[in-house]
Amino acid sequence: MSTFRWARSLQLTLAVIKPDAVAHPVISEAVHQRILNNNFIIVRSKELQWRAADSQKFYCEHKGRFFYQRLVEFMSSGPMRAYILAHEDAIQLWRNLMGPTKVFRARITAPETVRGSLGLTDTRNSTHGSDSVESACREIQFFFPEFNPSQWYKEQEHLYRAGPICYDEERLEHRLMTV
Repeated sequence: MSTFRWARSLQLTLAVIKPDAVAHPVISEAVHQRILNNNFIIVRSKELQWRAADSQKFYCEHKGRFFYQRLVEFMSSGPMRAYILAHEDAIQLWRNLMGPTKVFRARITAPETVRGSLGLTDTRNSTHGSDSVESACREIQFFFPEFNPSQWYKEQEHLYRAGPICYDEERLEHRLMTV
């Protein structure tokens, strides 16, 4: 049981463990453990595998760029794990934990980050995270179409913020404790 007490409203972000990391259970578990160690609340979690069409749709803003085809093929190459994370400053905290997108830069400037310690290349950099509130909402809806962020903020955010919550090891999610 966790007794988080949050002073400010919780923010949601999308976090993805990419196929390169999920392919190696030790790496996938290390990233998951970093999420827990940094006091994120895991609101939702699931493993999924994209088809090429899913990757093309998600990364449509990058179409025509030199890395687009490589990224589309990589993101549909194997299973990944997606999370909806909550924390007072979830977007920035997750981005700081991931480290710079470019693995070489991450290894030099932020070796303790996920990408600095576990990333392989700029495409195979282990993780993805939303970069703004707007993209978090859009990306959460893409990965979790059944989840309604507005409804969560209205009906559950205050309950998660006040606690108590517990971590469900089978579902890899936190859940509200019933009294």
